[in-house]
Amino acid sequence: MKEIVQKLFKGERSLFGSRNLRIADSVFEEGESPLKESRDIELENVLFQWKYPLWYCENVTAKDCKWFEMARAGVWYSKNVSVENALIKAPKNFRRCDAISLENVAFTNAEETLWNCRNVKMKNVTAKGNYFAMNYENVEVSSLKLDGNYSFDGAKNVVVRNSTLLSKDAFWNCENVEVYDSFISGEYLGWNSKNLTLINCTVESLQGMCYIGNLVMKNCKLLNTTLAFEYSSVEAEITTKVESILNPSSGVIKAAEIGELIIEPDKTDPSKTKIICGNIEKQTDKPEWLR
Repeated sequence: MKEIVQKLFKGERSLFGSRNLRIADSVFEEGESPLKESRDIELENVLFQWKYPLWYCENVTAKDCKWFEMARAGVWYSKNVSVENALIKAPKNFRRCDAISLENVAFTNAEETLWNCRNVKMKNVTAKGNYFAMNYENVEVSSLKLDGNYSFDGAKNVVVRNSTLLSKDAFWNCENVEVYDSFISGEYLGWNSKNLTLINCTVESLQGMCYIGNLVMKNCKLLNTTLAFEYSSVEAEITTKVESILNPSSGVIKAAEIGELIIEPDKTDPSKTKIICGNIEKQTDKPEWLR
């Protein structure tokens, strides 16, 4: 394997189509697509300062690398890419990629990052930005810290563990999502999804968990969660108070306490949902805005 150490690259496609190359302690300054169409590349302490550095690449490992703000759309249409100990300031990174591994990575501007990617493993990642991980498929996530709305829209076959998500409209239009031992705060969690499972999680949400087919919650806490479960089929075990529940479509809801249970018989069949709760403060057949 050829080695390049402590070099400065400028200009478009500076190392286009490279093969079996190790690059260390080097800088790619202004110039688009420096490593486009490359294969079998090892990167260590490399600085990417301009656009599209790794497009149509395969078999890339990157350790201790940095993507600067103008290194936008950094890794697109690539396969078998591993990134460790990276700081990524540029938005729109990782698009339509397959077989991606991210460990100890910080995305400081994660707008539109990780779209349409498949077979992804993510561990100890922090990200700030909206529309994170849209149309993700076959994903394992551990210890993610995310600050950004509309995350995981359209994702399929996702497992999330030990993570913290501050994210409005998270997990919309999803299929087969499992979340374990995590904290999620954000309005409208999980709408229009199928097979969403939350185990040992804490959730804070306005109108969360609505319009879901097969929602499962086990040993979960709901903090300041209102108008939950509307038109959802639910199997829920909630260990705390639920502030309000509105028109679940079917299933079993077990809660320590319910502030207000709202069932409109002209909107949903009350016989299809079993409510197990020793303390329901108020039960009505109309939401507040119709009274």
